[in-house]
Amino acid sequence: MTEVRVVYTKYDGSLHWNHTGRLLGEDEHGVWVGCTAGTMASKGHEPPVTYDLAFVILFPRDEWWTALFNAEGHKMDIYCDITTVPVWLDNEVTMVDLDLDVVLRNSGKLYVDDEDEFAEHQVLMRYPPHVVAAAEASAEWLMKAVAEKQGPFGGAHLPWLSQVA
Repeated sequence: MTEVRVVYTKYDGSLHWNHTGRLLGEDEHGVWVGCTAGTMASKGHEPPVTYDLAFVILFPRDEWWTALFNAEGHKMDIYCDITTVPVWLDNEVTMVDLDLDVVLRNSGKLYVDDEDEFAEHQVLMRYPPHVVAAAEASAEWLMKAVAEKQGPFGGAHLPWLSQVA
């Protein structure tokens, strides 16, 4: 399997979450990358943290979000980052994290997180109006899609997750 580097930055260009994973494949939803238990990730240039459970990340081809699906036992089943459209170059995928997150906890609670950070960064990092609009529209779409188990949120991740869990 091909190793890939996953790089989230902030709108000002600073490094955000970054780690490696294994390219698992593609389907109608996008490109799937898997990470086994023990995967290490860093937030910016901070010391790495180790993930105890496996997960897969979906990178849609033309959407302003990514979706992380955790293995059973994690407190969050699904964690969607609102981002710019993921860009692939060789064995690296990069995107800008736009602060908003759509989270489905294993309790069934679904919510949008970090709205305060999104509002603050719109001013500090000068998000253009089209970026704000795309981020808000993506969060709204994801809330509906995750709640209704539409598209990739209806179990499409399970075959991919079985390859790393």
